[in-house]
Amino acid sequence: MMARIRKGDKIEVISGKDKGKRGDVVQVLPSEDKAVVNGINEAKKHQKPNMANQKGGIMTIELPIGLSKVMPVCPACSNAVRVGYAVVENKKVRVCSKCKEQF
Repeated sequence: MMARIRKGDKIEVISGKDKGKRGDVVQVLPSEDKAVVNGINEAKKHQKPNMANQKGGIMTIELPIGLSKVMPVCPACSNAVRVGYAVVENKKVRVCSKCKEQF
């Protein structure tokens, strides 16, 4: 089964505290139906100094966000859209439901 959101896609948040924000997908967690997105669903984490991080302090990390709260952004029409599918040259590809461009 093909996922409607993939690593590297630009997405827009459609509900929650970050509604309206856009970002790029860093990682998709299909077993949890979540994705990690740059600049979305950030949290502060207090970290003690250690060998990897000599200074320690308060770090900002991105937490996973539910896939039901995000929509992919079409590169052609730059709108948050639903994903359709089409068969092109015996391959299933994702297409924008508004402008019918594949992405």
